[in-house]
Amino acid sequence: MKRIIIIALIIISQTTWAQEKFALNYQEIDYKVLHFGFTVGFNTMDFGITPSMQPRISGTDTLFLIPELNNLSPGFHVGVVSSLRLSDNFDFRFLPGITLGQRNVLFYDQVGNLDSEMSIESTFIDLPFLIKYKANRLKNYRPYLIGGVNIRNDMARNKEFNEDEKIYIKLKPFDIYYEVGFGIDFYMTFFKLSTELKYSVGTRDVVSSDASPDRPEYANSIDSFKSRLFMVSFHFE
Repeated sequence: MKRIIIIALIIISQTTWAQEKFALNYQEIDYKVLHFGFTVGFNTMDFGITPSMQPRISGTDTLFLIPELNNLSPGFHVGVVSSLRLSDNFDFRFLPGITLGQRNVLFYDQVGNLDSEMSIESTFIDLPFLIKYKANRLKNYRPYLIGGVNIRNDMARNKEFNEDEKIYIKLKPFDIYYEVGFGIDFYMTFFKLSTELKYSVGTRDVVSSDASPDRPEYANSIDSFKSRLFMVSFHFE
């Protein structure tokens, strides 16, 4: 009898410990029609570059400039989270914010010699409209997929040519991106933390047709620039 009581106490204590260990945190957020938060993260900006291979005449020689993206540089983004519950598994997300970053474009001649390097900075105003599909909750985490469109306006685009900084191309400010990604919601005691990876691809050619009067060969060497971003975000809701 004594052994039975001891075994029963052990089973009860183990069951209680397991329930405490896997207690569901912050369940109410899954049932809120509308909730808010903020997001911070890091990004790298890229260009999908299509060279024009337009010749440049220099004396008796016919030369080409070939643009190529240099190593990716890290950037930063911050924004506000607003999430509308559509169903148990779907949310509509609007995350307005600011994204900062830089892209370094190298220009080579046709024999591979470096002709010039341009540092192109961008400060995007982001207006993303996204649909979030959430898998069923597993204890205190929940994987999800996300996708949608993002309207971006570049406030730091090159508005003027700059001889001192060797800026000989301009960018258009407006672009529409499609975005896809995935992440995991982690339910903490008083808030939800989400880690998210997202790939963002611009749909428009963002290089301006305006050419520098002194160095038109740089703009003429580019057929199109398509902007791309890879983003790592941390949402606090």
